[in-house]
Amino acid sequence: MSAVPAEGRLKAEGDERMKERTKKRLGNSGTIRQQRSLPNTQRKDKAHLHKCILKNCEPAANQKELCDCMMSSDEAADSCCASCGIAECDSTKLKKCTACYLVRYCSVKCQREHRPQHKKACKKRAAELHDEKLFRQPESSHFGDCPICLIPLSLDRSRRNMLNCCSNIVCDGCSYANDLRQLEERLESTCPFCRQSTSDTNEEAELRQMKRVQVNDPVAIREFGLARYYEQDYTRAFENLTKAVELGDVTAHFTLSSMYRAGQGVAENKKKEIYHLEQASIGGHFKARHNLGVEEFQNGRIDRAVKHWIIAATTGDDASLDVIKRGYGQGFVGKEDYAAALRAHQAAVDETKSPQREAARVAEQNGEMSALDPWK
Repeated sequence: MSAVPAEGRLKAEGDERMKERTKKRLGNSGTIRQQRSLPNTQRKDKAHLHKCILKNCEPAANQKELCDCMMSSDEAADSCCASCGIAECDSTKLKKCTACYLVRYCSVKCQREHRPQHKKACKKRAAELHDEKLFRQPESSHFGDCPICLIPLSLDRSRRNMLNCCSNIVCDGCSYANDLRQLEERLESTCPFCRQSTSDTNEEAELRQMKRVQVNDPVAIREFGLARYYEQDYTRAFENLTKAVELGDVTAHFTLSSMYRAGQGVAENKKKEIYHLEQASIGGHFKARHNLGVEEFQNGRIDRAVKHWIIAATTGDDASLDVIKRGYGQGFVGKEDYAAALRAHQAAVDETKSPQREAARVAEQNGEMSALDPWK
């Protein structure tokens, strides 16, 4: 019987030691067929431990935690503090950087200490995230849909009505249909949405508006602020519009941008003007979006300006479409972008049309709207 070579004997002994170490850590799991019958999570944990053995690293005490040999660089960075390197566990919770969401920290102290190294990447990623949000196409304008017919409201101010009793905006078609019904049935004049009796005097209208203001209705607060703005009472206008902004009103953002631009009641502040324009644009305000395009164009950022105008035109804004048309003639708007803007603008306008709204428009042209008051 021939002797086993030394090299082969050492390899065999190494394999035996590897098997013993594997059995010791994994337990006597039986055959490979039995291991495959285990649940997926258990099979993965055992495979992970086996990989740790082969790489001669210390596996995590808790099998739910991964050791370094199973982590990618991104996973390792996401599970450890970017400053001190401590791993997340039951007693240590990591919080993401709220500006870029790239790294995590175990404490405010670590975040401050790591700021010099992280600042550049943080600002770059934060700007990318902001642009993704800013240039996202809104579903509709900030007016939204009519709460009665659920058709998008027109951008034309004369084609919609503000109801001071419930702070809703309804289309002229629904208002006209409600007036016709009341005339035919000789009913008292009521709101087409909430069915409250409509105000006969300005004093009653203001009283109802103040009731809405007292319950923190953002639309009522904004309308009250706008009334003060047109009265040139900029101090009270600013107070109410700021409160409306805090409650999420988009139009208040746009008006505040105008106040910061002109220095009405506040010091001129270009940074705050742009901030409110951007917030209004994100909310679907087409005029704010158009103005942002003008700002970008004046600063030489033509591509960003065109993006803003295309988004505004897509919501139905005529002014932005006119700028795109002129831009196509001057060569800074491409043919495909111009054609796409035309189609999207027409589609947005068509979405606001309905038989009831067309009937209201015809009645207004024929002077029939004033004859619909049954109490005259």
